[in-house]
Amino acid sequence: QVQLVESGGGLVQPGESLRLSCAASGFTFSDYAMRWYRQAPGKEREWVARIANTGGTITYADSAKGRFTISRDNAKNTVYLQMNSLKPEDTAVYYCFTRVRSYDYWGQGTQVTVSS
Repeated sequence: QVQLVESGGGLVQPGESLRLSCAASGFTFSDYAMRWYRQAPGKEREWVARIANTGGTITYADSAKGRFTISRDNAKNTVYLQMNSLKPEDTAVYYCFTRVRSYDYWGQGTQVTVSS
């Protein structure tokens, strides 16, 4: 079965960086686009970034442009989200997502807290 397992979250100070990872299994990873979403306390889940199956097409939400970088390693079945210059408003649970044959799959999420 499809599984997505995020890691790399934590508590950092404003201006610092984190790299999130999402390890995928149960499907042919290199055939599918991957996305990152986040959900802050009391807010709806929002899309952050998307990367095509080959890594050739990448898009970002405005909130992520210039600070976040999504990438993938198809040999390791892993997608990454490098987050730089973190702000308190980036505090959220970050989720990995994919759609395989019309079914949506989410990871369990990893908490990112940005606070001084």
